[in-house]
Amino acid sequence: MDDDVQAYIDAIDPDHRPLFDRMQRLVLEVQPDAEVVFSYKMPTYKVGKRRLSIAAWQHGISIYGWRPANVPDFLERHPELKTSKGTIQIRPSDAEGITDDELREVIRAGLDG
Repeated sequence: MDDDVQAYIDAIDPDHRPLFDRMQRLVLEVQPDAEVVFSYKMPTYKVGKRRLSIAAWQHGISIYGWRPANVPDFLERHPELKTSKGTIQIRPSDAEGITDDELREVIRAGLDG
């Protein structure tokens, strides 16, 4: 893993780190060959030309690079998580009500061809 990515992960707020670790585990489970790079100052998972970025923010994590058209069921179940910029923002308290399968759906929406 890139040193910048590791430094970023090491600096994540301890209250948000378990959620970030969960997402990273799921990304690498769904796409074990994903390359992890530091892009736009955040960890980004690359598979071919596809990218999915996961960043820590003040209240949790944000997911960038997913395709809304590919996750209509997720957005119907969790409309409050999508921001106007097409980002999914998840607080640790939100994550308690989201299954790993739902998060895999979002990951596939970003990394599957």
